[in-house]
Amino acid sequence: MTDRAGKPPRIVWLRRDLRLSDNPAWSAAAGDSRATIPLFIDDDGMGAARALGGASRWWRGESLAAFDRSLRALGSRLVIRRGAATDMLDALIAETGADTLSFTLSRDPTIAAEEAQIVAALQARGVTVETHDANYLHDPAQLRTGSGGAFKVFTPFWNRLHGLYTPPALIPAPKKLIAPQAWPKGLAVEELRVTDAWIAPIAKAWTPGEESVRARLKKFSQATLEEYSAARDRPDLDGTSRLSPHLAWGEISVHAIWRYLQDKHAAKALPFLRQLGWRDFNMHLLADFPELGWKPWQGKFATFPAKDDRKLLRAWQRGRTGYPIVDAGLRQLWQTGWMHNRVRMIVGSFLVKDLLVPWQRGEEWFWDTLVDADLSQNAGNWQWVAGCGADAAPFFRVFNPILQGEKFDPDGTYVRAWVPELGRLPAKLIHRPWLASSDELRAADVTLGTTYPHPIVDHAAARNAALAAYKRIGAGNDALRP
Repeated sequence: MTDRAGKPPRIVWLRRDLRLSDNPAWSAAAGDSRATIPLFIDDDGMGAARALGGASRWWRGESLAAFDRSLRALGSRLVIRRGAATDMLDALIAETGADTLSFTLSRDPTIAAEEAQIVAALQARGVTVETHDANYLHDPAQLRTGSGGAFKVFTPFWNRLHGLYTPPALIPAPKKLIAPQAWPKGLAVEELRVTDAWIAPIAKAWTPGEESVRARLKKFSQATLEEYSAARDRPDLDGTSRLSPHLAWGEISVHAIWRYLQDKHAAKALPFLRQLGWRDFNMHLLADFPELGWKPWQGKFATFPAKDDRKLLRAWQRGRTGYPIVDAGLRQLWQTGWMHNRVRMIVGSFLVKDLLVPWQRGEEWFWDTLVDADLSQNAGNWQWVAGCGADAAPFFRVFNPILQGEKFDPDGTYVRAWVPELGRLPAKLIHRPWLASSDELRAADVTLGTTYPHPIVDHAAARNAALAAYKRIGAGNDALRP
């Protein structure tokens, strides 16, 4: 297949970079006089430790639909194939005679290994392969310590990154894409959309797509960024960016966010830009430690005496622990596919340190239920909370869910939103309903053990048990570092 000028087409292979703007994969295609075939391959097996979770699968389908609409506005469309990436690329190249493939590299080492094989095989066949770095701030192979090793602590990592990083120049979106004479067959985008009933509340909470994230970034910069440092820890306030799922699917580039906020807000943007640095830190950890998703970064934690108690795990998953801030977070997650960052730390600490359930069970649940699920962020942050990751929270830091609730949700607004059965309790009791008198419970229409559960563990006793378990494995010892 050739285009109208008799030239072989170019394939642009999209994955987690579903955008037109600031995407180097389009840079050559935008100024090319030959046809471009945008390709998405539904290949859960490509280097992945597991298939996409349900919430991510929904987001992907909606993002692809939005992206296809944008392509059609340029006279193009998305070709979707299902199968092994290597096979699908080989087949499409054979069908179309394409002689160039352009795509953005991954930082997941298992995926990167397969990418390298694909590049070598295609180049051996005479296909030009253009690879791009676009979904992180800095190449992990180029950002190293003075001794040439990987950073293990965030602050020196951030200092080096912030000192070296300058956003690359904006890559404009193509204004038109030349279509091939005949479009290759593929799946309809609707075949990748999730329409099950359980997704309805999540769909109500989010609008995936490049156009949506631009509006969200603008709103964040105008209405939220000024108070971000203080408000970002308050789940009762709209104090965070909620850009994470858009970033996870590459609907906006991290460079574009940095550039936009730095240009418009300068120093005021620094606390949020530091969070983008933490995102890169986790990506660098995964690049250096491919087993991050299931194996403790600190080796001795492999012997941590966790209890894989499915009954406790189930109560935690469903937001029935008896601790209101924990239950609010997990219900927010179930109903919206997202959880406030401060609350993620609270519920993570509760699972691992109060219930002694392995952090991997929490990581797996987040993988299935988060619209922003990303291996490096999910695993890196769970290991941080558990105390077994790089630059992790100290083993003796066990979040008190009562005090955390009272500090960061002082009026109980967040709990009332997600645990409505406690909504009539006064603020002084809403994070400690078991201390309410029988008259206070009756007035609030709360029956502990029926309308709302008793605490499934005593926090003080659970904390002592966790500290004893950590001490048995020598937590806090420098020898834990790999």
